[in-house]
Amino acid sequence: MDCSLLRTLVSRYCAGEENWVDSRTIYVGHREPPPGAEAYIPQRFPDNRIVSSKYTFWNFIPKNLFEQFRRIANFYFLIIFLVQLIIDTPTSPVTSGLPLFFVITVTAIKQGYEDWLRHKADNAINHCPVHFIQHGKLVRKQSRKLRVGDIVMVKEDEKFPCDLIFLSSSRGDGTCFVTTTSLDGESSHKTYYAVQDTKAFHNEQEIDALHATIECEQPQPDLYKFVGRINVYHDRNEPIARPLGSENLLLRGATLKNTEKIFGVAIYTGMETKMALNYQSKSQKRSAVEKSMNVFLVVYLCILVSKALINTVLKYAWQSEPFRDEPWYNQKTEPEKKRNLFLQAFTDFLAFMVLFNYIIPVSMYVTVEMQKFLGSYFIAWDEEMFDEGTGEGPLVNTSDLNEELGQIEYVFTDKTGTLTENNMEFVECCIEGHVYVPHVICNGQILHDCTGIDMIDSSPGGSGKEREELFFRALCLCHTVQVKDDDSVDGLKKNQVSRRSCIYISSSPDEVALVEGIQRLGYTYLRLKDNYMEILNRENNIEKFELLEVFSFDSVRRRMSVIVKSSTGDIFLFCKGADSSIFPRVKEGKIDQIRSRVERNAVEGLRTLCVAYKKLTAEEYSNVQKLLQNAKLALQDRDKKLAEVYEKIERDFILLGATAVEDRLQEKAADTIEALQKAGIKVWVLTGDKMETAAATCYACKLFRRNTQILELTTKKIEEQSLHDVLFDLNKTVIRQNGSLTRDTFSGLSTDTQDYGLIIDGAALSLIMKPRHDGSSGNYREIFLNICRNCSAVLCCRMAPLQKAQIVKLIKLSKEHPITLAIGDGANDVSMILEAHVGIGIIGKEGRQAARNSDYAIPKFKHLKKMLLVHGHFYYIRISELVQYFFYKMFGTWTFGTVVFTVLVFTVTFKLALDTHYWTWINHFVIWGSLVFYIVFSLLWGGIIWPFLNYQRMYYVFMQMLSSGPAWLGIILLITVSLLPDVLKKVLCKQLWPTATERIQNASRHCREHISEFTPLACLKSPRYRSSNCSNSPARRSNSHSKKVMFTQWRGVDYSVLPSVFGYSNKHGASSAGYHYSGSGLETSM
Repeated sequence: MDCSLLRTLVSRYCAGEENWVDSRTIYVGHREPPPGAEAYIPQRFPDNRIVSSKYTFWNFIPKNLFEQFRRIANFYFLIIFLVQLIIDTPTSPVTSGLPLFFVITVTAIKQGYEDWLRHKADNAINHCPVHFIQHGKLVRKQSRKLRVGDIVMVKEDEKFPCDLIFLSSSRGDGTCFVTTTSLDGESSHKTYYAVQDTKAFHNEQEIDALHATIECEQPQPDLYKFVGRINVYHDRNEPIARPLGSENLLLRGATLKNTEKIFGVAIYTGMETKMALNYQSKSQKRSAVEKSMNVFLVVYLCILVSKALINTVLKYAWQSEPFRDEPWYNQKTEPEKKRNLFLQAFTDFLAFMVLFNYIIPVSMYVTVEMQKFLGSYFIAWDEEMFDEGTGEGPLVNTSDLNEELGQIEYVFTDKTGTLTENNMEFVECCIEGHVYVPHVICNGQILHDCTGIDMIDSSPGGSGKEREELFFRALCLCHTVQVKDDDSVDGLKKNQVSRRSCIYISSSPDEVALVEGIQRLGYTYLRLKDNYMEILNRENNIEKFELLEVFSFDSVRRRMSVIVKSSTGDIFLFCKGADSSIFPRVKEGKIDQIRSRVERNAVEGLRTLCVAYKKLTAEEYSNVQKLLQNAKLALQDRDKKLAEVYEKIERDFILLGATAVEDRLQEKAADTIEALQKAGIKVWVLTGDKMETAAATCYACKLFRRNTQILELTTKKIEEQSLHDVLFDLNKTVIRQNGSLTRDTFSGLSTDTQDYGLIIDGAALSLIMKPRHDGSSGNYREIFLNICRNCSAVLCCRMAPLQKAQIVKLIKLSKEHPITLAIGDGANDVSMILEAHVGIGIIGKEGRQAARNSDYAIPKFKHLKKMLLVHGHFYYIRISELVQYFFYKMFGTWTFGTVVFTVLVFTVTFKLALDTHYWTWINHFVIWGSLVFYIVFSLLWGGIIWPFLNYQRMYYVFMQMLSSGPAWLGIILLITVSLLPDVLKKVLCKQLWPTATERIQNASRHCREHISEFTPLACLKSPRYRSSNCSNSPARRSNSHSKKVMFTQWRGVDYSVLPSVFGYSNKHGASSAGYHYSGSGLETSM
């Protein structure tokens, strides 16, 4: 038996799935099929409850305690506390138990509150009322009580309560419109189609009388894939079987739009819905600094055990002599004399452990937690990260990962709503070489003071008028746009557009922008009625075209077509698509002029489409109709057969022109990505959008550049070659080029060599992640990772939410173990946000699911720049200094002991002052105030100020010490000797081996009169800013082992990203002699 099959069977059996089958049968309305039709086999399915919470009332305390004591520090202090309770120890159990109890209690309250919020959200969803049909009547019940097979009615603007097969709608053509924002992030309207044999059922009685069964695949998380069939029974005749695809499946979480109501049958419920299968459970995240602290803890624990063991051995070696074992002042009792020697030795070992446990400072963990909590307010108080438009500021949902923000190496970002505003604007169209620019219109809103048509080139002559009108008609007819004539759409009041008020909705925002743009050029699409498309031409005459066929857009063909019949009987095939898909199929037209315009617009980051047409005779259309009918009826390989028919039909076109549409980027999105790349951070875009749309956005936001060579790992490539061949060809390409380049490993970019950008789609990723026949997929994954490492940017398109999380996990668990960050604004981004080391949600238009499930939330993508490069950097510096300071202090305790505790306090405080980078009044108050407080407290505790404390053991000891001359001499000498190495090191290093930051500070100090606040630091190497006192070593490219330091000037304050203290930085290697400036702007790589 195949090992992979055996593993699958075993895992299913262990999961309670011993009765597993590859498909399921659903009885619509729980009605059995007619007698003799087929055997009635009832199956058990889960209810419709959604559970996103982590704890229950009964398991909260044990489960939470188990998770907290998995932390090494908590477990260690628990053991010490228990030892202090069990045996007679020299210290009180309170010293260990009280801080531990405080930390555990505060953490439990925090996590319990977060889980209570999840319970609250789950209950709101599970108790939401749902309408379903029972005995021919409409009944309301809670969502959690829905069962597979129930027939559900959903009204406009309601969310689908579970995954439904679409049976019928209030629209006569059996369609409905849906937005899937919470699933794949796309806010555009998608069209879904009812089952052919049930779309005529419009009331409860007709639906309830339906006899049908549905056979479909078991639940799986792919949002874009569904295979099934419905068997409709009429009396005792043989059932009529109809295929079911993703166009018939309405997914939980999607919203019904522009349709009064629909009826559907539940096939997947509760945690088996595709939305739930794409949900990533929330787990406890630990920062790299905390993990490094655990390593330190293990080292110090080994030292502690060694000390306790040595002291135990020395004790019994000392007591080996009889007179030392039992001195006259400490006689043993009878029970002690009879006690087992090994048990006594173990007890003594534990006593020494407790005695020396101060070398592992429990106060450090409490202080670190307080520092993280209080430090998180610096983000919330940052006025520059407040968005005036939305009235929102940054949110900190967890303070455990503050320092992680300064160590990010990979940023995974969503596209729609994160990088872009998803707001398409028609820019221009080119017809027969003539460019037309209408006044700007975007989503129904017309910019003021713009009227008429601006012809950049001269208008075409009489011979070109016919093709100009054909171009406008093609854009008015070749689309899937629907018209809504209501007073509002999605709560937004409609505007008076041109000569007719229309609101256009479509599955693609590009199509809406094109139809609105052409409307400003004189042609208005009115509606689709009774299979006739109506348009209003420039002469205010209504033209009608019968819609004969629609060839839908797909990512492989990269084009769509319609066949229409005019009122004069002429049959046209209009096609629009990517230039690479249209130009090879064109036989005439002004190809060179249009190609030149398309290339120019593409370089500017605009999304371009080419438009072509051809005429069909009645005989040709009859042949086309037969080919299409045969392909549509095929149950096996239907998509492949349809693609072959499309390939035969869509050829020998006449080229009409091209269009350009702009997807508005979010403010400063391109600047933010450029700054992150200069800081050595790799940026990946993960989106559910199609490849062409996403690639255009990547060019616009400067993720891909002009000289970037695009490598494709897509379904189309894999169909042409095998996955193995494609992967190895791409790997050879990047390795061959990488062997001769000196890529800047700091910025991820190279200026004098070829940069690569990778595009991969969801289907290709599934093949890479899929286990091979030998039960492993590691080889393909490693090749894929190697390709990605050698690419300056990666775009992943057509990604399901779970695939986004898989990509993040793949990079996170790679051999380099980089620190990752995921950012998005929709519910479809929650999985990757939870998977990454740090998750950031955008408080955007697509709800607050991402913001609620993230570690941090920001109003706009542009705020990510300051969060990482400023706040993250400072958080890391603070926490690293704090942790090292604590261990330095404990080292001082070993060296000097409690006799010279005063020396210790002054030494570590002066050490802190030496390590302070930037002085404020708060620093002065805390540092010098600490010394004053120590003196005052010592006098207070010694009974000098408050004599009523004279019963304390420390009475007058501090004053006696200060009255001793040798004590003063010893304090001064010990402080000087302790701090002298640090002072010498700082002075000598600054003079002999200055850091890059110190060099720039010196240069800027000498050249201050030439440099303003807004001067890019890269300009410092320009001769214009140099003087005789500002000369530097010749600029040269750093080698691959150079130390990387980022210098940032923000509002007049200089910040530099230093190398990691704990080894978790993305800056590696030793310092090189020279340094250089690269790029422009505020960040300079050294």
